[in-house]
Amino acid sequence: MRVSLTESAVSDLQELCKYYEEQGVPKVGQQFVTEIIDRIETLTTHPDIGRVVPEFSTDSIRELIHSPFRVVYFREIRSIFVVRVWRSERSLELP
Repeated sequence: MRVSLTESAVSDLQELCKYYEEQGVPKVGQQFVTEIIDRIETLTTHPDIGRVVPEFSTDSIRELIHSPFRVVYFREIRSIFVVRVWRSERSLELP
């Protein structure tokens, strides 16, 4: 299974790092990104590990929870596209 990050997901990760840098704890942001990327890599062998996103109720739109973040992805037959890395308390918006 091939896993790709969309521009919106990359932007979300960059914003995450920027936020923690502005808070004076850049290592926290870097650690979150490392942990999230590690979780995303598990999708190559376990593409259905994430739950169906409740807002959409579609089997192809799933998410991994890495508190306090949601890693939202589209699952296709041979590919996975990570589309958002979003704080859990925010309303989900897909690009």
